[in-house]
Parts: sequence; structure tokens; C-alpha cells
Amino acid sequence: MVDLKKIEQAVTLLLEGIGEDVNREGLKDTPNRIARMYEEIYKGMDEEAAEHLSKTFSVTSNEIVVVKDITFYSTCEHHLMPFYGKVHIAYLPDGKVVGLSKLARTVEVYARRPQIQEQMTTQIAEAIMEHLKPQGVMVMVEAEHLCMTMRGVEKPGSQTVTMATRGCFQTDPKLQQYFFEMVRR
Repeated sequence: MVDLKKIEQAVTLLLEGIGEDVNREGLKDTPNRIARMYEEIYKGMDEEAAEHLSKTFSVTSNEIVVVKDITFYSTCEHHLMPFYGKVHIAYLPDGKVVGLSKLARTVEVYARRPQIQEQMTTQIAEAIMEHLKPQGVMVMVEAEHLCMTMRGVEKPGSQTVTMATRGCFQTDPKLQQYFFEMVRR
């Protein structure tokens, strides 16, 4: 649960720490605005993927499901700076599917926490495996990290790509190739 008062105090200290006048007109309400913003962008801290992946539908055919270009915004736990991009998910059902929007909501659960991209990718794949119990899943995340583009090495446009494969996607190169073809269309 987000503690708005603590965030406001921390932001006030931060502003003072960088030499700002916290009573300046433009900054008067900034600690409160940032606290409310953090409540929104870190709402995944209080959510579980099971909330979204528990409602499934039976299917008679087990054809591959691909949802690509799911936009996300997250925060690097090392620098508390944003990283953002797209998530692509494929799974091979084993008798049941989930509503497509539920996959996007699952991405949001994990993206709206301070963390690293590698972990987020794995968490999405593992949640789908655990709750849908498909034959396999493949998740690819492509993101730009502001901690790399606006500080440090300062390389705007650099993309980090992470993947997680489970089940049949781990062992079947043809399924992996199909996934990549679908994502690049």
C-alpha cells in the first residue's frame, strides 16, 4: 500500500536536497502531485496476475494465441527512472484460453512495480504458465531505458530485448520461429 504522506515528505527532502525552494509557487503542490502519481504508477504492487488470469474459457482447438505490441511503462529499480516499450506474448493453449485484454492487464501488474526488465519478462511468462496451464508460452519485451538514454552512457534509442520461453516454446524451434514471424509482421 502506497503511503502518500511518506512520499510527500521524501519529495520535499529531495527538492531541498537539490537546492530548490519548496515554497516556490511552482513547487508548492509538487510533493502531493508526485505522491498521487506514484500511487497510480505503482498500483501493480497491490495486484496479482491471478486476478486477471483466473477467468478462462474452454476451447476445442489448441491453436497458438499471439498478442503483440502491448505498450507498457515501468520503473527501473536501480535508478527509479522509467523504461518503456512493448511486450509480445504467445501461448499454446491446453483446453482453455483467457480474454485477450487479460494478457495486457497481466503485463500491467508487473510493469507497475519498480523492477528490472529481465524479471518482468520472467514474471509474465511464469504467471501465464501457472494460471492458464498452457502447453507453452513465449514472452518478448523490447524497451528503452531512460537510465541509459538521459544519464550514464546517454544512448537514446537503445533497445533492450528480453525473452522468456516455457514449455513447448522452450523445446520447439519451429514455434519460436513462428512467434518471431508473427511479432515482426
